[in-house]
Amino acid sequence: MSTATVTAPRQSAGHDKAVEHHEVTQGRVLASEWIKLRSLRSTVYTLLAAIVMTIGLGMLFAGVMANRWAQLDPAELARFDPAGVSLRGVFLAQLAIGVLGVLLISGEYSTGMIRATLAAAPKRLPVLWAKAGLFAVVAAVLMIAASFAAFLGGQALLGSHSTTLGAAGVARAVIGAGLYLTVVGLLGVGLGFIIRNTAGAIATLFGVLLVLPVLGEVLPSTWAKHITPYLPSNAGQAVMSVHQAPGELAPWTGFAVFCGYAAASIIAAAILLKRRDA
Repeated sequence: MSTATVTAPRQSAGHDKAVEHHEVTQGRVLASEWIKLRSLRSTVYTLLAAIVMTIGLGMLFAGVMANRWAQLDPAELARFDPAGVSLRGVFLAQLAIGVLGVLLISGEYSTGMIRATLAAAPKRLPVLWAKAGLFAVVAAVLMIAASFAAFLGGQALLGSHSTTLGAAGVARAVIGAGLYLTVVGLLGVGLGFIIRNTAGAIATLFGVLLVLPVLGEVLPSTWAKHITPYLPSNAGQAVMSVHQAPGELAPWTGFAVFCGYAAASIIAAAILLKRRDA
C-alpha cells in the first residue's frame, strides 16, 4: 500500500519576501487627514467664503465710512476706530469658519466614514489631534492673511483717516482677528465630536457665539459686569480691540479665556471619542 505525498509548491524568489506592514503613526494619520481636507469641495468653498467675508466686508465698511465722513456726528467721530472698521468682516466670517470646523467632523459621522477612519487608526486620539491640529494650522495661515488683506485694503479706502500697523495695538488687533477665527473653528471641531450631528453642533456653536452675548445684556448690571466679559465671543474679541472698552478683558487675557473654552470642548471630545462607539 503506497501513501500519497503532497509536495508544497515552490515559491519563486520574487514572492518569498515578507509582506510589509506599516505602523500607524501620528504623521501618517496627519497625512491621511490632509488628503481628506484638501479633497473636499465644501472645505474649499467654506474657506473661500470666510476669506471673502473678511476682506470684502471689511473694505465695504471702510469705503462706506470714508464716503460718510463729512456727515458723521461728533459721537461717531469719537468712537471711530479705523482698524476696527476694516476688521468688521470677521463678525460674519466667524460663522463660515465655525461651520467648517463642525462639518469636518459631523460630515464623517453622517456618511459613516468615521468608522473607516477609526478602523485604520485603532488608537482614536491621534485622529482627533490630527484633525484639530491640521485645521488650526490651515485656518490660522489663511485667516491671518485675510485679516491683513482686509486691513490694508480698508486703510487704503479710508485715505487720510486711516491708521498704520505701527500704531499702538493695531498689529495685535489684525493678528488677533485671524487667531480669533481660528479658535472659533476649533470650537466647532470640538462640538462636532461631542454632538456628532451637523444641525445640532452648528446650532450650539451659533448659540454660544451669538445668543449668549445677547442674553448677557439683559442681566442685572451687578451680575453683567462679572459675567458678560467672560462669555466666549466677548472674551475672544477683546484681542481685536485697539482701544479697550470699559469692563472689557485685557486683549490677551480675553483671548486666553476664549482658548480655554475651545480647549474644554476638545478635551470633552477626546473623552467621549474614547468612550463611545463610532
